[in-house]
Amino acid sequence: MSSILESVNKRTQLVGANRLELLLFKLNGRQRFGINVFKVKEVLQCPPLTSLPKLSSFVKGVAHIRGATISVIDLSAATGGRPIEDIDGCFIIISEYNRSIQGFLVKSVERIINMNWEAIMPPPQGSGRYSYLTAVTEIEGELVEILDVEKILDEISPVKTEISQELSEQLTIDEDDNFHIMVIDDSAVARKQIIRALEALGLQIDTAIDGKDALNKLTKMAEEMDNVSKEIPLIISDIEMPEMDGYTLTAEIRDNPKLKDIKIVLHTSLSGVFNQAMVEKVGANDFIAKFNPDELAAAVNKHLSLE
Repeated sequence: MSSILESVNKRTQLVGANRLELLLFKLNGRQRFGINVFKVKEVLQCPPLTSLPKLSSFVKGVAHIRGATISVIDLSAATGGRPIEDIDGCFIIISEYNRSIQGFLVKSVERIINMNWEAIMPPPQGSGRYSYLTAVTEIEGELVEILDVEKILDEISPVKTEISQELSEQLTIDEDDNFHIMVIDDSAVARKQIIRALEALGLQIDTAIDGKDALNKLTKMAEEMDNVSKEIPLIISDIEMPEMDGYTLTAEIRDNPKLKDIKIVLHTSLSGVFNQAMVEKVGANDFIAKFNPDELAAAVNKHLSLE
């Protein structure tokens, strides 16, 4: 099954074209789920797992893979479903999120499909398992659910969101400047993490749930003023989002004379050498991998202090 990912590095041309590829898989039952191929390092049949004390109840155990010890999360249990009991014949999706590597235990893995972000929609509103979705799409007449992995990981092992005292003493933004910035991310958990990290900077923070939502809000502002950057000098945007990704949003902003002066920091859990090239191609000012509050706050401080 690992051969399914052998050509992933050849797919970087999809990034920036508002396209992505989803790896489809199933947990318990018939429901299909998807994960962005760029977040997947490897797919393999589940090896023997070792139980360790004090692990989260959602962690099935640890696997020893290629000289590394990797926590294996039962995705079904972590999203409120029945635990996957029999791991024989199951698979592990090895992925990298927010600078850490973990394995997701799934029942079966199907195939990779090429999608346009415009076909990826926000999830339905509601409780239950829908609270663990970041997006949905339709494939072959069936609903495919894209999980909010950042929410799942935050519930298992919450990330630190406060900036260090050392950095706090180095900040140069004057709270009296009353800066507004916009935070764009399809994960509610990610938006809250960013807001908590930037509280020490005394910023006024607006939010948007994806690139299309952000562009609509910025375009509306542009109808009322000549240079939106005077009101919102900086935006922090995720890259992979339903309807419009962060690269496409950046390109749209740079093509609009009334928006083009806004500084853009792309902030994403995606990894890979292609990121820096795409940052330069679309005209973003900075790229930061999630999630380090000091790095994020330092970048915001740097770009706003240049105003």
